[in-house]
Amino acid sequence: MVSSTPEEIFRRMIDLMLAKDMSAVADLWAPDGIAEFPFAAGSSPRVLRGREEVRAYLAYYPELMDMEEVAALTVRPTSQTDTVVVEWTATGRTVATSQPYRLDYIVVLTVRDGLIALFRDYWSPLSAAAAAGGLARLIDSLETRDA
Repeated sequence: MVSSTPEEIFRRMIDLMLAKDMSAVADLWAPDGIAEFPFAAGSSPRVLRGREEVRAYLAYYPELMDMEEVAALTVRPTSQTDTVVVEWTATGRTVATSQPYRLDYIVVLTVRDGLIALFRDYWSPLSAAAAAGGLARLIDSLETRDA
């Protein structure tokens, strides 16, 4: 792999997501790399362990969300050269409803040997569910869990 800095890896991931090549996105992960979603709710996973779990998670993403553009992207270096913080905004259309969406993310990305070792994704499950047309389902799952 030519790119190896965290910023280069992240930008490559975005390019692959826009191309809808989710298998290639998963190939950016280290075999034991982790994806964490601290704000996940409902049936969404909070942690994916390893490249193959990431691959399975991403496999159907293009059938749910048609990401068309990255409307904003700011990469913030950290004191650790292998880690960056990325603020970014994706826009596109929800496949099921054809409705437009705009989702904001903050990602803490750590790269080891040119591959993603840790991808901590802070996103809003409410915004994502609303964009995907599943807000009522998310709320129901939260109320059922709390009951």
